[in-house]
Amino acid sequence: MLTAEQKLKERIKELTCLYEVTSLIVNCDYDDMETALLGIVQCLERAWQFDEETYVLLSTPDFFIKTEEKGEDYVFLESVITVFNKPKGEIKVGYPSPKYQLKDFLEEEQQLLDNVCLKVGNLLERKEIKEKEAHIRRQVEQSDRLRILGEITAGIAHELNTPLANILGFTELLQEHISNDPQALKDLDKIITNTIFSREVVKKLMFFACEMPETREVINVVEVMEEAINMLRTTLRQNEVSCEFEHSEDTIELRIDKIQLTQVVFNLIVNAIYFAPPKSTISVNLGIEKENIILKIADQGPGIPEESIAHIFDPFFTTKPVGEGSGLGLSVVHGIVQSHQGSIAVTPNTPTGTIFTLKFPKK
Repeated sequence: MLTAEQKLKERIKELTCLYEVTSLIVNCDYDDMETALLGIVQCLERAWQFDEETYVLLSTPDFFIKTEEKGEDYVFLESVITVFNKPKGEIKVGYPSPKYQLKDFLEEEQQLLDNVCLKVGNLLERKEIKEKEAHIRRQVEQSDRLRILGEITAGIAHELNTPLANILGFTELLQEHISNDPQALKDLDKIITNTIFSREVVKKLMFFACEMPETREVINVVEVMEEAINMLRTTLRQNEVSCEFEHSEDTIELRIDKIQLTQVVFNLIVNAIYFAPPKSTISVNLGIEKENIILKIADQGPGIPEESIAHIFDPFFTTKPVGEGSGLGLSVVHGIVQSHQGSIAVTPNTPTGTIFTLKFPKK
């Protein structure tokens, strides 16, 4: 039985603990939550009656924090941490067993523990709200940037089309007039090749800016995939890479723009060829899962660096050397897939490489 003086001392410890916990929460840096939670755990350790033998453990899906253990077995007071009315962890305060039993805890200590768990739950709620607000803000900013960028790229594409067509046309005319000069013909071939490459970049810009006309119709995706892969056979052979195409059915129908689907397949397979080592295999798999058509393209290259994954669908972002990639391929793919209410995800291949998984809803 505690004396009046002992009871007063315990109440002071509990009130001090609540004050310190509140101060930690008010001044918490959401980017360094672990420091704040460690401080809360240490406050609880000091607030218990037998503080020198108290052991405190806080656990959530993201954090596991505890004080120094004072024994092997413990008897615990426990309280649940709730976040948005759902249990998301707990705090346990214990004494070494069998030296102490549950009856050695004070009734007020359970109330204190419940109060602290409530405050920790509120802190985690505020952190989650802040993260969602930051995510929404980033989405809005990204959407606004893409809208402006779309307008700019549409203008650039239109401006470039005419001079590129002129360069290509006049170069072809020159070829007819200097057929007796082999070196000049080689130089003109280089001009034509680079002009065609530039025109393809312009097409990608127009795809990105949604300036290309779209015609959706029900097509057999298997046939489109086979045609696209066959057109890339020369490129595959030159890079000593093979491509295997598997499909669960001979006819898999989808309402989609055929040209845009071909653009998606070309971009992903050409990317895979670029990064695939010689003698390796690119696997293309097409199937149906419930109400979705799933397309997977896997290579055996070095894989995408973890720090780049968040940016691979950003316009003009590329991991290729300067001059070897426009940074628009995957951005175009992402835009086309989204415009068809689909999704695209990237995951590591095993043991090495990358898998792009595209999901289109059946219609």
